[in-house]
Amino acid sequence: MSYSYNQLSDWLAHLESAHTKPIDLGLDRVLTVKNRLVANQSLTLNYPIITVGGTNGKGSTCAFLEQILIAAGYKTACHTSPHIMDFTERARFGGVEATEVQLLPFFELVEQACQQAPAVSLSYFEFTLLAIVCWFDAQQPDVVVLEVGLGGRLDAVNAFDAAVSVVTNVDIDHVGFLGDTREAIGFEKAGIFRAGRPAICADAEPPASLLAHAQAIGADLKLINRDFSYSVVQDEQRKQWRFKGEYTTRNSLAMPAMRGDYQLTNASAALAALDALYDVLPVPQQAVRLGLANAVVRARFQVLPGTPVTVLDVAHNPHAARVLAKNLNQMGYAPYTHAVFGAMADKDIAEVMRIMSSQIDHWHLCDLPIERAASAVKLHEILLSTGFVPDDDHSVTEHATVAAALTHLATSVAANDRIVVFGSFVTIEQAFKGMQ
Repeated sequence: MSYSYNQLSDWLAHLESAHTKPIDLGLDRVLTVKNRLVANQSLTLNYPIITVGGTNGKGSTCAFLEQILIAAGYKTACHTSPHIMDFTERARFGGVEATEVQLLPFFELVEQACQQAPAVSLSYFEFTLLAIVCWFDAQQPDVVVLEVGLGGRLDAVNAFDAAVSVVTNVDIDHVGFLGDTREAIGFEKAGIFRAGRPAICADAEPPASLLAHAQAIGADLKLINRDFSYSVVQDEQRKQWRFKGEYTTRNSLAMPAMRGDYQLTNASAALAALDALYDVLPVPQQAVRLGLANAVVRARFQVLPGTPVTVLDVAHNPHAARVLAKNLNQMGYAPYTHAVFGAMADKDIAEVMRIMSSQIDHWHLCDLPIERAASAVKLHEILLSTGFVPDDDHSVTEHATVAAALTHLATSVAANDRIVVFGSFVTIEQAFKGMQ
């Protein structure tokens, strides 16, 4: 049965339940529909694609690539996921989000391709990715940046052949889909590499499985600290950094607009990808400077203006939690730090809480409006299992919503304290809604 809707919200509501599984890894379905779109000339794909995967840092790396390429004068398209507030956050051309009206015809195109005999059912992510890439294609871009959704090898983004592929890092996450070791996950991440094409890895200790796969398929593997690197230079006036690649060296770079030392690794991954494409997409130094200054992503150690200091971060796995804990430790003294936390039940919640325990004094645990989420009661139970002991300076409170937690904190937190809202993307979405 074919479907047609006049509102993007109706399409998205339909897609949330149209497929048998919310997450259904595999390339057969999406390749079939993609090939139909190519055959009917809805897709030309006559531009280089940069694919970005990894456990954390994908969104930031995409933002660096996008903003640097825009500053260099290229017509740049970028797809990222998930979105926080509006679906259109996933589709940007020239740094500007698509409108719902712009996307609707391309949802129709994908639906028509799905209904060609034999009919194919696509997941939400697969369907929307194809629709967005069709919209990109119609804009005649110079370059397209695609963020991997989950894993790499079987992710729908891998249906598109990349001119260069990036793996930011490899750590434990999505164990139900990717495996419970870095070696298993590394193999999945390496699945986005292509034979004979540049493959960037910014993990300082890449799993052997990633290295082996790159060698087995003949990818042109570029490793951080071997083929490209960065260094920080601190003088009396300011901190700067330097990137050294195989073909380009970028000196006297200002620190990125996005906070956190780890952003230098993400920025280096982006510059290494551009370095590998220097003969196709040359980028002048000034474009790098502008791109680093303009690249901003919501809820990546985002510090809101005002008091008390409020930090938003989508740290939802152990690797991201370690980075968040380090960044909080470097922020300076606050008498008490209050955490607003919500998470999906399939995450390693206990390890995230253990890592963050040294930084958090008062926990505010929240229910989230999604079935996959762990309840506040369950989060409380897990927190106690990590060894957390309430006392005069440490507490835990359960809240029915993120908004309720923020309302409580608005009247109970001292101006010189600190609030950290972290966990699932849904936690951040609910926080933004609560602040409106």
